[in-house]
Amino acid sequence: MKVLVLGAGVVGTTAAYYLAKAGHAVTVIDRQPGPGLETSLANGGQISASHVEPWASPATLWKALKWLGDPDAPLVFRWARWDPALWAWLARFLRNCTPGRERLNTERALRIALYSRASLKALREETGISYDERLQGILHVFRSEKDLAEGHHMADQARANGLESRVLDRADMLSTEPALTHVADDLTGAIHFPEDESGDAHLFTVRLAEMAKALGVEFRFGVSVQGLETDRANRRITGVRTDAGVLTADRYVLALGSYSPFVARTAGLKLPVYPAKGYSITVPVAEPGAGNAPGAPTVSVIDGSYKMVYSRLGDRLRCAGTAELAGWDQTLRERRAETIVRHARKLFPKAGDFDHAERWCGLRPKTPDSVPILGRTPWENLVLDTGHGVLGWTMSVGSARVIADLVSGREPEIDIRGLGLDRF
Repeated sequence: MKVLVLGAGVVGTTAAYYLAKAGHAVTVIDRQPGPGLETSLANGGQISASHVEPWASPATLWKALKWLGDPDAPLVFRWARWDPALWAWLARFLRNCTPGRERLNTERALRIALYSRASLKALREETGISYDERLQGILHVFRSEKDLAEGHHMADQARANGLESRVLDRADMLSTEPALTHVADDLTGAIHFPEDESGDAHLFTVRLAEMAKALGVEFRFGVSVQGLETDRANRRITGVRTDAGVLTADRYVLALGSYSPFVARTAGLKLPVYPAKGYSITVPVAEPGAGNAPGAPTVSVIDGSYKMVYSRLGDRLRCAGTAELAGWDQTLRERRAETIVRHARKLFPKAGDFDHAERWCGLRPKTPDSVPILGRTPWENLVLDTGHGVLGWTMSVGSARVIADLVSGREPEIDIRGLGLDRF
């Protein structure tokens, strides 16, 4: 079939690749001049099944209340006097802040994350694709007994759903990542998830796009999506309106991240996806042996207390974190970027040249339950591949395989109940 994929980020590009592998004629459209140039450009770089704990939980609710009014908090609200999308999203978010919903949403997110991690490994073995990947796992570190206890709670839930982890004492933590020596006394403990990975999501997207082109995928860049045209009598999408005219196909895949709700709305679909602006810096790594102690980490690290992630990408260190609910505003606020710099310097003071770090921000498409929206819609020939939040890189390959199966009329390899739009 002829399939039109809307969006060329890591999610849309992987969908295009697997659709082409399934034998379809695929076209991808994106407003940017190349693949992976928005949310996928400079994210935290982690394949982190260990990081699927939903934002909506009893613990997060109380933390969010404490963070109100703190401009340097991990989560900041830019209150708009009239933003119906935010208020509707927050209402659904609050309904998910119960222990029962937290367990359910953790299981759902982990289901797709583990499948995706395994699928990425298979893709790497099959194609040899490289993207500054590191396979030493992800190390979660904690600064207080309370945060450590929450980490253990998260690990216990994940372990019950098949995610391997190891609790480390201080000596084992430093053996796993010697670059933490500087701050060992400030850390109360760590949990290591050995099967998680890290890598450059943008580099992965670019190289997979080239592989997709070799399979016959056509990428049309510089094309902006304006809406969907519909045949309501037959419940079908008949075309996509763009600034280059109307494009048609047999099947359509919506993978526009935070902008998916605007396009879905033109077909009468209400997607509970709201952007959470995240920040990152990319630091040139110091030469090995510089200073008198280890500098940049080689293992990917999550600082559970400050909600920060660190990934070594070759001769660069990616440091990312914070979330800002400010609508679709992509303004880079220097104070938020400085918060990233400050935390990174504190954890890895000799990692590299922080004064010349590249600063970036991007909109991450969050659902109220932190579970992506995958699957069919009331429109017979439209499927959704969106709402991955901070885990688009983590879940992209598994999501793509699910989408390729659905478009091809096959049953996906994993249970996709609870992952679709019908849960809202």
